[in-house]
Amino acid sequence: MSFSTESRLTRTSAATGTSTRTSTVTRYTRTHRGPVRDAVFGVRRVARVAGRTARRAAVWVRETVTPAGMLVAAALFVGVIAGLLFGWVEAWAVAAIALVLLLVCVPFVLSAHDYRLHLALDRDRVVAGTEIAATLDVRNHGTRLSLPGVVDVPVGEGLVEAHVPLLRPSAQHQEKLTIAARRRGVIDVGPMTIGRGDPLGILRREMRWPEVQRIHVHPVTVRLPSTSAGLIRDLDGTPSTKLIDADLSFHAVREYVVGDSQRHVHWKSTAKTGQIMVRQYEESRHARIAIILDLDAESYESDDEFENTVSAAASLALQGVLDGRDVLFSVSNEIPEHSRTEVLSIRTLPTVTPKALLDATCTLDAVDRVMRLEAVAALTAQSYPDLSIGFLLTGSRMPLERLRHAAVKLPAAVDAVAVRSELGEQPTMRTARELSVMTLGALGDLPQMLARGALR
Repeated sequence: MSFSTESRLTRTSAATGTSTRTSTVTRYTRTHRGPVRDAVFGVRRVARVAGRTARRAAVWVRETVTPAGMLVAAALFVGVIAGLLFGWVEAWAVAAIALVLLLVCVPFVLSAHDYRLHLALDRDRVVAGTEIAATLDVRNHGTRLSLPGVVDVPVGEGLVEAHVPLLRPSAQHQEKLTIAARRRGVIDVGPMTIGRGDPLGILRREMRWPEVQRIHVHPVTVRLPSTSAGLIRDLDGTPSTKLIDADLSFHAVREYVVGDSQRHVHWKSTAKTGQIMVRQYEESRHARIAIILDLDAESYESDDEFENTVSAAASLALQGVLDGRDVLFSVSNEIPEHSRTEVLSIRTLPTVTPKALLDATCTLDAVDRVMRLEAVAALTAQSYPDLSIGFLLTGSRMPLERLRHAAVKLPAAVDAVAVRSELGEQPTMRTARELSVMTLGALGDLPQMLARGALR
């Protein structure tokens, strides 16, 4: 085997009027190989092409051939092998039938679809236990006839199927769908896929649309009359010991200092003393409500009991937001198992608007790796010391002694109310020195319990 190399060098140059010269150097190389080496290179090239083709074929088979199709292909292979080795007529018959089935099904997946899909939801926020109406619009944008297919719409962990009929070019089909929102949470709708295949289910091809829509399923809430929050009402407007320059509660007059507003000048005192005197006020006390929800799964007897507790917490917080109160909704962050004794972390839900509040409650889950209610109450009190009322919401497995410990973690000036869900039980209220304990048998009991004076 021998080969030789020839090399040829060329130079191209150019000059401009400003004495700037550029040049390009190009080398041409040609290698003479022997026939054996040429054959080796040819085999390698063919092997690379064959490998790429085999990989593409494997991907096509994996995406196209269903388990039933795999069974038919296996029957074809086994039939051919048995027919060749043993000469069985029956084996050749099985192979022939399998081959005919595969050939008949291939045209169903070879035709390309040019679909345009759009899913319109009538709303993206609902209350648990309701349904969402949706309209699926399928349009054939191609220039050829489109065979029937099935659109798969993932809805959370479930799947909704919509059957698309035979569509002529530019034809349109609408399908009405119903999405059930049985439980609180966040439901992702999509990505949609449309599949086309043969009637026997042997071959199938799918097209995917990456669009995903999100539905917030809010907890069930009850309306709490504003007059039921007696203590909250009584706290508003009560003067505090903090002196400020503007409020409703007049305290005294003092000498004017630079920066005081002229509208606060007390002219009678100024005339008597000969010096400019201004009014001074006591800051009015505003009730700040803390909703502290227990996320420890060990505190609840069932998932329904936890949902009842979340609904009660959302109802209290929502009523506070609607009444224009300062509401703090606090829960524990999830803590890694190896750091439960070292890490303390809480998070507060947004309470700026009812929509933001209810959206945030959709993400709450009862888990094991969270702080105990006592630690959540203590960290909430440390982070937000200016609280007036604290609601501690938990399940039926929470001992009364632990509720008392959680109430003690709140500042002494805070009125603590524990709401403990016990589904099916009669609503009761017990009052201790540290807190008032409400037993909530159903969500509908909450307005009546507050109206009886649980906060008075």
